Amino acid sequence: MSIPDAPDLGLPMAVPAEGLPARVRIHEVGARDGLQNEKATVPTAVKAEFVRRLAGTGLTTIEATSFVHPRWVPQLADAEELYPAVSDLPVSLPVLVPNERGLDRALALGARRVAVFASATESFAKANLNRTVDEALAMFEPVVARAKAEDVHVRGYLSMCFGDPWEGAVPVARVVEVCKALLDMGCDELSLGDTIGVATPGHVTALLSALTGAGVPVSALGVHFHDTYGQALSNTLAALQQGVTTVDASAGGLGGCPYAKSATGNLATEDLVWMLRGLGIDTGVDLGRLVATSVWMAAHLGRPSPSRTVRALSHQEQ
Repeated sequence: MSIPDAPDLGLPMAVPAEGLPARVRIHEVGARDGLQNEKATVPTAVKAEFVRRLAGTGLTTIEATSFVHPRWVPQLADAEELYPAVSDLPVSLPVLVPNERGLDRALALGARRVAVFASATESFAKANLNRTVDEALAMFEPVVARAKAEDVHVRGYLSMCFGDPWEGAVPVARVVEVCKALLDMGCDELSLGDTIGVATPGHVTALLSALTGAGVPVSALGVHFHDTYGQALSNTLAALQQGVTTVDASAGGLGGCPYAKSATGNLATEDLVWMLRGLGIDTGVDLGRLVATSVWMAAHLGRPSPSRTVRALSHQEQ
């Protein structure tokens, strides 16, 4: 299928806005965060081809898989087979590691970027990790220390930064506290997760202001928005206005969260690229190739992509 790329049409017209970064790094999570939420297990060969096609779009950071015990995330039980199949790609391939055993598995395959995943709330920490927030942080300390000793880059995911399905609103001060704990233990960057998609731009601005006011450098922060209430792009723009230059997104809008049933799809990478292109912000991503990749993956999953940009550029039914 031939998919017209936006530059050929001159759309969207690039109209830069003051106070925004010149370039944004997209942290692509579709192959991990997207596929882990699928009811059916995607074959390893298809996952590997998905990662390879994503790399061919110009994305430079593609989260490949997770070394969580297969009992908890059976969709990613093939991490040992998948990672070697894509490790030759000239891109960063972060992987999730929940504990020292997961780190061992990742390091044995040559992984150079890993991520741990914490929670800002007790309820989600219990549901996701079967631990309190403090117990989870204690579990991550030796993982991060060993990774840094091996000169491995560590990302810290923090879920429920803007709201929790059991506890409701999450105090900004609580999020700042856990963020600082992750940075103090050695994480190189943090991803602020709106796991159930309830954030709004003012809340995003308030949290980022609180973090920088507490001494957290904005260069260490990324944002991870879900589009449950249609706020992901507006929240992203608010983050960019605060100086954030790393944005998580999922090709085709794949994903959610298996431990928070109210979490719907991630921000679609194509929708993000369309907005950033219109703002004159460089991503290095070929939108046409990205759309084609998501259409290809949607065919394997047996349903159309929820991304508005994918549907518009591939002429799928709205």
